[in-house]
Amino acid sequence: MSEQYVSNAEPAGDWWRSAVVYQVYPRSFSDMNGDGVGDLAGVIDKLGYLELLGVDAIWLSPIMRSPMADHGYDVSDPRDVDPLFGDLAVFDRLVREAHDRDIRVTMDLVPNHTSDQHEWFRQALAAAPGSAERARYIFRDGRGDDGSLPPNNWTSVFGGPAWRRVVEADGTPGQWYLHLFAAAQPDLNWDNPEVLDDLRTTMRFWLDRGVDGFRIDVSHGMSKPAGLPDMEHPSEILKHTDDDPRFNRDGVHAIHREIRAVMDEYPGTFNVGEVWVTSNEAFAKYVRPDELHLGFNFALATVDFDADRIRDAIVSSLAATDLVGATPTWTLSNHDVPREVTRYAPDGDLVIGTRRARAMALVELALPGTVFVYNGAELGLPDADLPDEALVDPVWEASGHTDRGRDGCRVPLPWEGPRPPFGFSRNPDTWLPIPADWAPLTVEAQLEDIFSTLSLYRQAVDLRYNRSEFSGDTVEWYGAPAGCIAFRRPGGLICALNASDVAVPLPPGQVLLVSTPLEGGLLPADAAAWLV
Repeated sequence: MSEQYVSNAEPAGDWWRSAVVYQVYPRSFSDMNGDGVGDLAGVIDKLGYLELLGVDAIWLSPIMRSPMADHGYDVSDPRDVDPLFGDLAVFDRLVREAHDRDIRVTMDLVPNHTSDQHEWFRQALAAAPGSAERARYIFRDGRGDDGSLPPNNWTSVFGGPAWRRVVEADGTPGQWYLHLFAAAQPDLNWDNPEVLDDLRTTMRFWLDRGVDGFRIDVSHGMSKPAGLPDMEHPSEILKHTDDDPRFNRDGVHAIHREIRAVMDEYPGTFNVGEVWVTSNEAFAKYVRPDELHLGFNFALATVDFDADRIRDAIVSSLAATDLVGATPTWTLSNHDVPREVTRYAPDGDLVIGTRRARAMALVELALPGTVFVYNGAELGLPDADLPDEALVDPVWEASGHTDRGRDGCRVPLPWEGPRPPFGFSRNPDTWLPIPADWAPLTVEAQLEDIFSTLSLYRQAVDLRYNRSEFSGDTVEWYGAPAGCIAFRRPGGLICALNASDVAVPLPPGQVLLVSTPLEGGLLPADAAAWLV
């Protein structure tokens, strides 16, 4: 599988430059111990499925020890596996068995903040203001005569204030600490060299266990503006904008150079950063040769199903990486954004949303660079419409029940059978409820249907690996009918997308794969085709 592809297309150490990486959200992937929450044993159990799908690597969302205030992004011990998912022995087995199938294993790294249950933060609360223990975090005195007002006007990305006041050891109200996310996620002070030293230790701990890389959470957020000045405009919930002064500071790049130096000790590994910036120039800085190997580009995960906007997103993404000779990345969804089927569905019409999602899968898999597939995208899952009482995302509470958060795109995968929990668990009480109408979307049902979304993904990934037409790092744009785009890879692959509402002629060539059957030789609306 991937070994043949890498040997033909990329040096072995650069396998990630054209890889398909599958994001496993462990809580929702497969539950083997019957507690209703997915676990590492479940991932091991499904490695055969991942091999069948044909992916190069998996990215595990957080599995480190955590109180789960933000489902693992609040890490209390970065060098252990949380018992919810298993233990280090199970993790080591997962790495071994994945490698036996030529599947690499990458995992989340969370350097911007810790859990409030982390030993460092416990020490900080027990220590005095101005102490070395508090200097690992961002503690400040409050404003006002009695210090009862937050140090500045910052708000949390999840909603509400970005500061929480602590009670000092003597029982009196004390300083405030910064949390750009949930209150249970205090931000680390990256001006303190202890913080970098500890991250180096954590990275080597996992790399020595055979991990092939990291996805770095909030890669644009570790460095804070000097003096922590008030913001002119409050931030929006779950939005990172280029004009937010708390993110994308110049100081973050020195941190990434230090992170890269550790990665370079382990040839063949890579890191990819969660980089929420829109400027090409700003994005390019993160993927310079001595910083991140890859940066998540969210253009296709946020753009509407519109030919001009899709083309602009692709052109912009390629231009950003071309500025520094880096590798582009593509993804249509992840655990933080609505699934593409739902996003593309006009007025909630999931039939059209599914057609468009299938078409966009061919577009992203036709592009040069690294593709990230969020678990369930290959099944054509929509967001689940969950009742209020089922919501557990901290955004729901922090926003005062004004933002429903991200639970809809995190629902467990349906594997088999006619009713929930569809083989995800033997426990019907899953951590998020699985919609009963997902029976046609199970892996079992789709493996038996050659026209299913899963079958489309399997064919597309296989062709991407085994056809020489997918070679080359650039795209050449064709003229196309209104509402359509078409591009050609140097190796000869042509990808055509019809985002209009009428069928259109195809470019010249032999059809290799279509997202929807042709209509009288024409490419239907909301469809894509590969030709050679």
